[in-house]
Amino acid sequence: MMMASSTIDPREAQHFGAMAKDWWDPKGSSAMLHKLNPVRLGYIRGRIDLHWDGDDTSFTPLAGKTALDVGCGAGLLCEPLARLGAAVTGIDAAAENVAVAQAHAAQAGLAIDYRAVGVEAMTGRFDLVTSLEVIEHVADPAGFVRGLAESLADGGLLVLSTPNRTPLSRLALITLAEGTGRIPRGTHDWDKFLTPEELTDLLERAGLTVTDVQGLGFSPATGFVLSNSTQLDYFVTAKRV
Repeated sequence: MMMASSTIDPREAQHFGAMAKDWWDPKGSSAMLHKLNPVRLGYIRGRIDLHWDGDDTSFTPLAGKTALDVGCGAGLLCEPLARLGAAVTGIDAAAENVAVAQAHAAQAGLAIDYRAVGVEAMTGRFDLVTSLEVIEHVADPAGFVRGLAESLADGGLLVLSTPNRTPLSRLALITLAEGTGRIPRGTHDWDKFLTPEELTDLLERAGLTVTDVQGLGFSPATGFVLSNSTQLDYFVTAKRV
């Protein structure tokens, strides 16, 4: 994830690359991502239907559209986007993740273009750009957002998610989740978390318009849920006008 200089943090790439073989194991080191995926997909689907005035009963609302997932890991989001009809490209800083993603997509019969590159290496523009729980791991957040913006087509839709920098996120994600092994230790650096205001500012400076901010919360009864509170984690939708 590089602009003029690389926005990839090599230590972060190594950390996530080391977990590559477990990405698709719902009880493995990426278990939290598997639990997150349903609410993520629900949010993204809602934004897609709203943005393109789509039919919310359609199985393929992204038919005829291109999608780019930045920091795709082993493809946990790319595969559902492909099933929604998009021509999907997934990029990741860790070649190990890309190799696992390619193998899993082939097994599933999905044609997804995976590349081990940063966002600054991309030259095309995409109708939908997603980057979920990634920006807190890059070396240059402003450069990373510029790269996302440059990858977004006119009239396109960008969806991000990231933890907020609050006492709650420090307690939940680092003290509890990493402290008990639910998330691999060393996954997060709380000082690199961005507030919704900071992320909105970066997006606006990159020439995009923020259209929605929605909290992501956790309920012991139902797991991860969309929330009015952004204290733990949040989604941001932006568009190019």
